[in-house]
Amino acid sequence: MSESCESERTSAMAHFQCLWPSHHAILLCVPSVLYFLGGFAGQLVSIQKLSIRKAWRLTRIVSSLSLLLSFACCSDALLHTPALVRRPRISSLLTIGSFHLSFRFDVVEALMLLLVTFLGWVIVSYSRAYMSGDPKEPRYIGNLMRTLAAVSLLVVTNNLVLFLLAWVLTSLSLHGLLTLYPHRQAAVIAAHKKFLASRLGDFTLLCGVMLLGSQTGSFEMDEVMHRISGSHPISASIHVAALLLAISAMIKCAQLPLHGWLIQVMEAPTPVSALLHAGVVNLGGFMLIRLAPVINTTQMAQGLLVVIGCLTAIISSLVMTTRISIKVHLAWSTCAQMGFMLMECGLGLYGLAFLHLLAHSLYKAHAFLGSGGTVNQAKLKRMMPPRPAIGVNALIGSALSGLFVAILGALLWQPHLRMNAVMIFCITVVGLATAGILAAISSTCSIEASLLLPISALGISVLYFGYDRLFQRLAPLATIGPAPQHAILIFPVACFALLYTLHAIIRANPLGQIATTLYPWFYAGLYLDELFTRATFRIWPAKQSSEITRRRDAAQPFEARGVRL
Repeated sequence: MSESCESERTSAMAHFQCLWPSHHAILLCVPSVLYFLGGFAGQLVSIQKLSIRKAWRLTRIVSSLSLLLSFACCSDALLHTPALVRRPRISSLLTIGSFHLSFRFDVVEALMLLLVTFLGWVIVSYSRAYMSGDPKEPRYIGNLMRTLAAVSLLVVTNNLVLFLLAWVLTSLSLHGLLTLYPHRQAAVIAAHKKFLASRLGDFTLLCGVMLLGSQTGSFEMDEVMHRISGSHPISASIHVAALLLAISAMIKCAQLPLHGWLIQVMEAPTPVSALLHAGVVNLGGFMLIRLAPVINTTQMAQGLLVVIGCLTAIISSLVMTTRISIKVHLAWSTCAQMGFMLMECGLGLYGLAFLHLLAHSLYKAHAFLGSGGTVNQAKLKRMMPPRPAIGVNALIGSALSGLFVAILGALLWQPHLRMNAVMIFCITVVGLATAGILAAISSTCSIEASLLLPISALGISVLYFGYDRLFQRLAPLATIGPAPQHAILIFPVACFALLYTLHAIIRANPLGQIATTLYPWFYAGLYLDELFTRATFRIWPAKQSSEITRRRDAAQPFEARGVRL
């Protein structure tokens, strides 16, 4: 039995990777080790062994070194892209029997590591001024650096057990940031809901990892995917494992109806919101991209991702239009974007999902860290004269024009375009997305704008389809698997067509019967979070801190406490 397992491991090595020496694994671990050591700066400040100024200086040095190292790794990956596409580099740091503590390095991992370290560098730099003078600075530094350490380890590991541990540590360290101010009752309740949802996601991921390891005889990601792709038929345990991984990813990405905590954690510091929305919440999509061959074996997992992701994207985008608060508006936007990303994974469009991951992370970090400027922009927007209403006919015409622009963008990359179900979905989504840009032509009197808007729409279409072709060359293993069924594709196409129709009706008549009827329901988020909140409080009620209790008692009248004046 051991000889057969060893021969399978050798075969997997020959097909999927070239081995690096162990010192390359150490290089991949350096950012996570640096972040972890930087977290001790907060403890040193607490015991008065280090000043807070030196602690921030140390964290800046750690984040800068991690960024430089990841930039070097990314440059090396881009220079050796053809070789990495054929054989991703696998480096083993420790081997105990059949257990291999290995790390994977290819273009996807290099870009993710660069993204994590860049966001870490930006957030650390921003936090230094934002948290200045706050008595919670030492605790904030420790939890922030530990979160970055866990995320940077998660994106480079090739071992499912280590991936699971990093997944859990990310959630636990982030919980410390969300409960930085325990006297804020709203923050405590939201963090409690997130804690329970995360434990459910951790349990489903644990069960999925155990099933994969028991069925394939290995916990190495590359070997697991190789053995699954070479086994026919796929066992029922693998189907169950793929379904559990999909559920864990949906919980991590705050999909409906377990989304309420993401909306309500706005009591945390703004850099924590940026870290959560730009980095941690995206990890579910990254897991699906890494384990794409496993997800593609089960149409039930693909269908679940498509249905839940599509419904989350549509409902969240409608709820987002009813919100005034900038941070709450951005939180609902994150739910919608994560739903769209998971839907793309369910459809097998992992390249476009990875584009969403990168673009959303950078955009959302900028949006949260620059939320003060967003408020000023909103004030200036209110001072401007209202734009003229766009009629239904103009919106229908812009939708048809958007579809034409999307087809033209696809033809530029594929002259012999095959109109299969997946391509119809992509053209529909890109066409309806660019229709909003084209609809503005009817309300402008500027000749320059009338020429610039169609060019912008065409540019978006060309970049969208071009990136998909690029990712297929950089990471072709992510596209292994059967194409999704037409029934799965019909659902999102119909949903997004219905969404655009509803948007056109409301935009043309914002005070009409349809808009006034739907507004209260979507403003309340269809009351989905209320049901989840009641269930969580019945299972495990949130404990109030002593400071919350003290402040509540101090606010009560003396007579209510039986004290005679």
